[in-house]
Amino acid sequence: MRKIFFVAAALCAMSAVAQESPLWLRYCSISPDGSQIAFCNKGDIFTVPVSGGKALQLTTNAAYDTNPVWSPDGSQIAFASDRQGSFDVYIVSKDGGEPKRLTYFTGTEQPVAFKDAEHILYLSNERPSTESMQFPSGQFSQVYEVNVSGGRSRMVTSMPMEAISISKDGKTWLYQDKKGYEDSWRKHHTSSITRDVWTFAPQTGAYSKITQFKGEDRNPVWASDQQSFYYLSEQNGSFNVYKSSVKGASEVKQLTNFKTHPVRFLSAGANDILCFSYDGGIYTMKQGEQPQKVNIQIVTDSNDKDLIRSIKKSGATDLAVSPNGKEVAFILRGNVYVTSVDYNTTKQITNTPYQERNIDFAPDGRSLVYSSERDGLWQIYQSSIVRKEEKSFAYATDLKEENLTNSDKTSFQPKYSPDGKEVAFLENRTTLRVLNLKTKQARTVMEGKYQYSYSDGDQDYSWSPDSRWLLSESIGIGGWNNKDIVLINADGKGEMHNLTESGYSDGSPKWVLGGKAMIWQSDRAGYRSHGSWGAESDEYIMFFDLDAYEKFLMNKEDTALLEETEKDKKDNNKDSTKKDDSKDKKKAKKTDDKDKKDEVKPLVFDLDNIRDRIVRLTVNSSMMSDAVLTPKGDKLYYVTSFEGSGDLWMHDLKEDDTKIILKDVGRGNMVTDKEGKSIFMLSKGSMKKIEADGGKSSNINFEAFFDYQPAQERAYMFDHIWRQVKEKFYDPTIRGIDWDGYRTAYERFLPSISNNYDFQDLLSELLGELNGSHTGARYYPDNTYLKDASLGLFYDDTYEGDGLKVKEIIAKGPLTLKKNDVKPGCILEKIDGTTINKDMDYHPLLEGKADKKVILSFYNPQGGKRFEVTVKAIGTGDESGLLYRRWVERNRALVEKLSNGRLGYIHIKGMDSESFRVLYSELLGRYRNREAVIIDTRHNGGGWLHDDVITLLSGKEYQRFMPRGQYIGSDPYNKWTKPSCMLVCEDNYSNAHGTPWLYKELKVGKLVGAPVPGTMTAVWWETLIDPTMIFGIPQVGCMDNRGEYLENHELEPDVLVYDDPADFQKGKDAQLEAAVQEMMKEIAKK
Repeated sequence: MRKIFFVAAALCAMSAVAQESPLWLRYCSISPDGSQIAFCNKGDIFTVPVSGGKALQLTTNAAYDTNPVWSPDGSQIAFASDRQGSFDVYIVSKDGGEPKRLTYFTGTEQPVAFKDAEHILYLSNERPSTESMQFPSGQFSQVYEVNVSGGRSRMVTSMPMEAISISKDGKTWLYQDKKGYEDSWRKHHTSSITRDVWTFAPQTGAYSKITQFKGEDRNPVWASDQQSFYYLSEQNGSFNVYKSSVKGASEVKQLTNFKTHPVRFLSAGANDILCFSYDGGIYTMKQGEQPQKVNIQIVTDSNDKDLIRSIKKSGATDLAVSPNGKEVAFILRGNVYVTSVDYNTTKQITNTPYQERNIDFAPDGRSLVYSSERDGLWQIYQSSIVRKEEKSFAYATDLKEENLTNSDKTSFQPKYSPDGKEVAFLENRTTLRVLNLKTKQARTVMEGKYQYSYSDGDQDYSWSPDSRWLLSESIGIGGWNNKDIVLINADGKGEMHNLTESGYSDGSPKWVLGGKAMIWQSDRAGYRSHGSWGAESDEYIMFFDLDAYEKFLMNKEDTALLEETEKDKKDNNKDSTKKDDSKDKKKAKKTDDKDKKDEVKPLVFDLDNIRDRIVRLTVNSSMMSDAVLTPKGDKLYYVTSFEGSGDLWMHDLKEDDTKIILKDVGRGNMVTDKEGKSIFMLSKGSMKKIEADGGKSSNINFEAFFDYQPAQERAYMFDHIWRQVKEKFYDPTIRGIDWDGYRTAYERFLPSISNNYDFQDLLSELLGELNGSHTGARYYPDNTYLKDASLGLFYDDTYEGDGLKVKEIIAKGPLTLKKNDVKPGCILEKIDGTTINKDMDYHPLLEGKADKKVILSFYNPQGGKRFEVTVKAIGTGDESGLLYRRWVERNRALVEKLSNGRLGYIHIKGMDSESFRVLYSELLGRYRNREAVIIDTRHNGGGWLHDDVITLLSGKEYQRFMPRGQYIGSDPYNKWTKPSCMLVCEDNYSNAHGTPWLYKELKVGKLVGAPVPGTMTAVWWETLIDPTMIFGIPQVGCMDNRGEYLENHELEPDVLVYDDPADFQKGKDAQLEAAVQEMMKEIAKK
């Protein structure tokens, strides 16, 4: 506890210093006259004179306020805030006061510029325009404008634009483009996805790209001469300020020369005074002069809290059950707790800002073992009840904790042996070790080369009842995708037997029937996903003992006869015992019986023909989570999902009857008490007890005192992430960068961080130094707010009257599901009786109404008819699905038209099983008789489907079926044997890079479109101790046969085509048209 106190004191001291010299000042923006700077600190907006001094706090709301934008006259500031749940645009006087909310759509809305004194431009993702060919995706925002007084917004363009800067005459906009997905804070990469600076002329709709660097060019701002502009670029390795002419890149000049950290948030005021953020501070400069740091003092009552105490009644993660079934141990926000099963009494076992996990009870119930990451290293700890008279943890007054491993290697996932003499654990995530608790000596029982850890804790093993053997998952050598179950001798001499060798995925082994058998999960009989995830599995049992196997196969009648015979034998033994009336002999016999009861006979394994003694326990394959078999082997309880959330099922193996015990339990895991009479299940942060015989369930309630120490927890998470990268990044050299140095460079900002939005940015800036795909941090706030519903309509933005003018009705939307008189040109006048005025933002009228009936009042100007339609509104997510379908159908229709019906078109939405089945169905169904096909992989976010897709497209006809001269088919009947080409773009990610790479590598056909960034890696997105935070590590690199990683190697198309933004917004897709031309050339050769 002393160490924790010192850490807290140090952080408090640093926090006090941070008020005088704040270190995380972001989103700075200089006023148009160059006199003031607006910036963000700890979720609030401040202003300060450019000369520095005491900052004025403009916002004090508990919400997160960010992204300040000055009005042209410098009198007002627009900003984004999540004070109503999602980010909306607000405006406030530069002198402070009550901010006014301007937008109400429940998406993310961010102001980018003032179009003029009366209108603010902001980014939001509602839906593209009807004409645009833009892919409908949450990452592509549209540009809207809203009056400074509020009211109805109007879409300006569907073109994704960021960091807009408008010329003084308003005729030319500078902006950075958004080609697709990549983490915003990634650095040092050169690929097609990096941002470029463009100009846009709103009056003519013309676009022009004005930077040519292969890496990042972003954040343009106009120079005072209106002929040149300043911007940020990584041309020399780190983001710095550059200047260039709008006429071309020939006059590029670098103005700053910072090295360690990137320059961010560039803005320009009068007389070309530049303002930007660097190294946590704010700087100003003029061309030809050195940057000057602005000395800022923030004097305000801090809202930061060193300690927040609360009582938690949910949120449990790991689960362990005491041998007598009267207590359960669990993890809550990284700390260990024990609670009584029958009462709410809860004891906190650990109280640290670090993370504990993987708990297990000792066989005597007086000790707990768990792993904890302290001082930057996972180790195994044991807490024990000290006082002999105290029997349970929940009521214990004195506990003793000790470090069992005391090593310099990562050690976690401990499990006691059933005799309580040893603890097994994983060292360096893959090596299975056993620690003798008496001698403190550890031995290796399975070398790390037989396993691979994708995500921490993803390997399963279990002790045998006699404490002599272990069952474990294993990949053997190179079997990452097909795990097996191995039987391991715990003596450490290397004896190991592969029990499954199925070629499928086998996992989650558990000993049953006193060690005479094991149950495990396998997907050998289930639905096989074409992607890397989603295979359905079953529960199986394998018998190590022939007698146990034969007994298990008995029917109900034979089982009853056998049990009766065994009962008679037991009764006869009792009668013979009664004849011995000697007290001494009785006492000796009693002691003898106790010893025999405690004694566990060494297991004997009959491994010959063992695969002939396998029985499938589940009736139907499904998405299994966990399973337990009752001690008699007559009932199987399992958590699985056939559709939607998981349910708890029970299958009576003797009655051959299956039924649901509990609905909607999620992906819960289960453990039993020592006798197997009760099953304990952890699901959705809560715990339940289930009687094994009847299936009756009851809740296990707890009241856990939780001390939340925000600053210390963030410091721990920062260190944890830094170490995870060091230990798990696929390149052990971490690309040769100074990862230790980056830790020092970034951790000093921690005292200036007070919320998860800023913490997310800090972590992403750190992870961005890796120059890797699939990384960065994500914060998902636990906000509960009413979200907008959708009616499945496009509205005419040029219409300025009352109501909303219908421009297009989206196919399959609410208004197409039953006959009505709504058609394009109709005016939607009212929603649920509320009139929609011309200056009114209509979004609040649909707030919270998804999946609910709404009454819509329409007016048809052509016939003068007014009428009502009642529909069930849909969520914005459902509308996104309809917009995607609309995009695909438009592309399909274009290919039909341009090829006169000779070509097929298929878009692969994701590299997953569902998308593959669409591809397979359309390719060999709808398009079987087409002469060629266009496979569109643009805007595909990845998965794991490359081999399936390429195999499907690589068919070569080798025989034909010809009864009596009639052609009825050919082989291969399940592959495409005709020409194809593949469309690609900058927004192909992950396996959507790997798939076209393989397509080109194997010369299946031509790639058409734009270059694809090299992002083919596999990632683990880890949920942190704070469950609202995750981060990614690209930990599996994919290497080609030339010994080169695919990541950061851009894939060039065979036919290079870029879409012209102006034409693209008008409905022309040059890449798709080029693909049609290529395929028409190809089939002309036939």
